[in-house]
Amino acid sequence: MVVLVTGSASGIGRATAELFLSRGHRVWGLDVAPASIEHAHYQHFIADVRSRESLPADLCPEVIVNNAGVQDSADDIAVNLRGTINVTETYAFEGEGLTARPAPRIRSVVNVGSASGHTGSEFPEYAASKGGVAAYTKNVAGRLAPQATCNSVDPGGVLTELNRCVMDDTAMWERIMELTPLRRWATATEIAEWIYFVAVTNRFMTGQNLLIDGGEAGRTEFVWPTA
Repeated sequence: MVVLVTGSASGIGRATAELFLSRGHRVWGLDVAPASIEHAHYQHFIADVRSRESLPADLCPEVIVNNAGVQDSADDIAVNLRGTINVTETYAFEGEGLTARPAPRIRSVVNVGSASGHTGSEFPEYAASKGGVAAYTKNVAGRLAPQATCNSVDPGGVLTELNRCVMDDTAMWERIMELTPLRRWATATEIAEWIYFVAVTNRFMTGQNLLIDGGEAGRTEFVWPTA
């Protein structure tokens, strides 16, 4: 299959692109940063998802992975939410708005959301952007059906450079681990595996927002008198 991965220069995006390549797929990567992958079946495009005009023309992917994102910036909503919309409307559909129809080759769309879209935690605009991604996922799923699926993979903590500031702070890290039942964060490759499953193996789930957070969002403490 031909796969488009946004934010492919680092982190989850790079791990996702590499996983698809390792399984024999052709990958188009899209990022504001230069390519960090060298592979015969990989082609990199420099583009800014905030602007539909900057997106490369004439791409017809079968799978779209909307991963490009920022955190605690002036552009959280523009990149995380508007960027996801721009890429999806450009490549997953033909036409505009409610009259748009699924592009002929589209098979699945996977949006990379966040646990913040479920819990509302973290920075205000970041949480709002990821909550919007969750809602937009359901919108796209309805419009692509029955031809294609659309779901989001919503990670909690992931071991990437974006989170280095807390990973390297012993006190913060210990507190985070206390709040995470599995006592660890995911690797970028683990999240890539979820993305691959949802995009390729899955053919019946659509419109779902999968929370992959080691149990952190469901953390509860049952209070009851002891004997």
